Amino acid sequence: MLLDQVAGLNAPPLESLSVDQARAAFLAAGDGRPTGPEVGEVIDGQFPGATGALNYRLYRPATPGPHPVIVYYHAGGWVLGDFDSDDPLCRDLCARTGAIVLSLGYRHAPEHRFPSATDDAFAGLQWVAENAADLGGRADQLIVAGWSAGGGIAAVVAQLARNAGGPQLVGQALLTPVTDNDISRPSYVEYGEGYGLDTTLMTWCFDQYVDPADRTDPRVAPLRAEDLSGLAPAVVVTAEFDVTRDEGAAYADGLAAAGVPTTHIRAEGHNHLSLSLVDIVASGAPVRDQFAAAIRGLLGS
Repeated sequence: MLLDQVAGLNAPPLESLSVDQARAAFLAAGDGRPTGPEVGEVIDGQFPGATGALNYRLYRPATPGPHPVIVYYHAGGWVLGDFDSDDPLCRDLCARTGAIVLSLGYRHAPEHRFPSATDDAFAGLQWVAENAADLGGRADQLIVAGWSAGGGIAAVVAQLARNAGGPQLVGQALLTPVTDNDISRPSYVEYGEGYGLDTTLMTWCFDQYVDPADRTDPRVAPLRAEDLSGLAPAVVVTAEFDVTRDEGAAYADGLAAAGVPTTHIRAEGHNHLSLSLVDIVASGAPVRDQFAAAIRGLLGS
């Protein structure tokens, strides 16, 4: 049904548009969507990115604090999206986990190519760790999270935090993450057209973001890191009909093989989009319940 609805829109492929047109179309696709569950408070503010001020949106539970903090990075292939595009998902995550969700902005390609996004993302995590108490959060209960490209950014940030000796994380929560750029994987071959996220769009995003010579850098492809040991415990969700399925599964397997406590949730019957469509695709709710329960487990609650 979801794929029929998408096909019925008759919208041109995003990769056929200019960057500005693609951004506008991406945001317009969310017009009229349900807003997601109510939370205690939503606050917009700014934080210091790697080279200047960037925006954040904070979602606070209605329960008394201080709360754990989920540092969240939005989807959009490093090119598209913002707080609004992932707003229902962040509200849902806040409501289901009882944690603050802090959605951090980052500079977008092609104006700001690799490694701008991950530089900003790590700078943001450092700022959150230093200011958690002022935000109503707990610096000893930090998790990085994200969906799609944002999930890949979260995985990179977890590696950067380990390499730098901090900030200390209690977990990483990755929803259908982009952890590599190898489009020859079976999931790309089988589901690369007509399943919500096409290979052509992913290729366009890679081209906007990063030069071919840099695509094996673990800050682009965290799956390619030489050492996955010592990373924060992980929750990884993969979707059955999704081009990113195999790289997400490989990352979960790699983490587990390296001794990282890892929960891999396989969302059977879902594609790349359906799990994020809060209040639209009802079958995504049980998977998000599992995701949130695993996050609460990382937080000891």
